[in-house]
Amino acid sequence: MGERVLAVIPARFGSTRLPGKPLARIAGKPMVQHVYERVRQVQGVDRVCVATDDDRIARAVESFGGEVVKTSLEHRCGTDRVAEVARGSDATLVLNVQGDMPFVEPATVDAVLALLLADPSLPMATAKVPIFDRIAWESPHVVKVVTDRRGHALYFSRSPLPFWRAGEPSGPWGFKHLGIYGFRREFLLEFAALPTTDLERAESLEQLRALEHGYRIGVAEVQEGVGIEIDTPEDLERAEEVLRADGPQ
Repeated sequence: MGERVLAVIPARFGSTRLPGKPLARIAGKPMVQHVYERVRQVQGVDRVCVATDDDRIARAVESFGGEVVKTSLEHRCGTDRVAEVARGSDATLVLNVQGDMPFVEPATVDAVLALLLADPSLPMATAKVPIFDRIAWESPHVVKVVTDRRGHALYFSRSPLPFWRAGEPSGPWGFKHLGIYGFRREFLLEFAALPTTDLERAESLEQLRALEHGYRIGVAEVQEGVGIEIDTPEDLERAEEVLRADGPQ
């Protein structure tokens, strides 16, 4: 029997800098619709749904013909919301694609899925893209990841990583972590039940929980990335400009 792949887009209405973010309109469509339509293009995904606790988001998803699963109000993070959906499904592999990436490349999501398909012992996977801009490398808003020679994550940080003691590198400054995750269903349910850890709280990065508890995370290196991630009204304006100019990048 082959793998059954479920892709979940967690979406919540509350946002400090952009309330109602999943419903923010870009080129006439709510942002969550852009994400949904792109994830539907990923080869090998059997089912795509939006997980939310908000009726407004649920109605919007249903209005464009998407599947929505109503989840608990009590979740501490998007991964817990995804785990609730996975618990009630027959999927063997679960993808978590953040709902604020309207330009996410299907090939990037596919690269994460490919790691899980290639290694049945790998519990979790994600993606990275090279950073060639020093400002981005230094920004705490850009999460960095370093990996070992087999492509497994060593650490994630908001700090510049690695530190170039001898000056500027000949290649990229580092690698940006992309907010796309793949899990084996059994591990996802286990991961959601694990206690939070010191490094997770220090960096505010939940993937560090897996590393601190001793689990491997495979990291796919991609070039396509996820395009503009929407977190502020200014990001929305940039997204509109991209679509007006020549389509999503």
